[in-house]
Amino acid sequence: MKIKIKDKIIGKSQPCFIVGEIGINHNGDINITKQLIDLACKYGFDAVKFQKRTVEDVYTKEELEKPRENPFGPTNGDLKRGLEFGKKEYKEIDKYCKEKNIIWFASPWDIKSVDFLEEFDVPCYKIASASLTDDKLLKHIKSKGKPIILSTGMSTSEQINRAIKVLEGSELIILHCTSTYPSKAEELNLNCIPALEKRYKEHPIGYSGHEPGILPSVLAVCLGAVLIERHITLNRTLWGSDQAASLEPKGMELLTRDVRNVPLMKGSGRKIVYDSEIPIIEKLRKS
Repeated sequence: MKIKIKDKIIGKSQPCFIVGEIGINHNGDINITKQLIDLACKYGFDAVKFQKRTVEDVYTKEELEKPRENPFGPTNGDLKRGLEFGKKEYKEIDKYCKEKNIIWFASPWDIKSVDFLEEFDVPCYKIASASLTDDKLLKHIKSKGKPIILSTGMSTSEQINRAIKVLEGSELIILHCTSTYPSKAEELNLNCIPALEKRYKEHPIGYSGHEPGILPSVLAVCLGAVLIERHITLNRTLWGSDQAASLEPKGMELLTRDVRNVPLMKGSGRKIVYDSEIPIIEKLRKS
């Protein structure tokens, strides 16, 4: 199955769709956001993604009041509110991405955030791993009739099956994911990609990676992933919980370079002698 998001087609035999997850790595600064969008454009990413929350709906009063020193104040609530963009910022993001001709969308964590994003007519929705078991949210996202990208971190096969059943009838892309930041090599379990592909034949399969470096993401494409999502940052040493699991500009450059080269490197599978090998044959073979 192939799924279209704006002018991009996602599926087998199509170029891998590469998403730069800005998430909360903007640290509440629209200028950092624009710099990250610029980098995503420069290095050939297809889209950038954000996270949208209605803070008082997603977190309890007790959670928001917990002490947590951060750049915005002394409590967890100060942090969550400081990192949350509102209508003014998203209008600017929408305008800037249109100027740069890059797709943007977001992971809404609550129903109000879905309705907020609908005002911008986003081309698709991402369901974060943390929201996979939220049937009410999944049904509300499904009601919008747009393509859905479902991340499966920290989820059992039974939970994934249930989410897919709730989303039945939607254009759905399923992402293998491990929800640790950064992920350890022994926890990546990349063989889940062909396993998911075999189990859910009607849905494209992708990969959302939180590992250091780019090798697992490139291997994911070799194993069949048709969409790659990676967090991106200006600098991994910046303040923030997601920075260490993100790609800096050089990593972004190498990711798109190597992912785009995977089909070339895999070749046709038919053993042939290349013209470039003929001079070597003449030089080295005795008979």
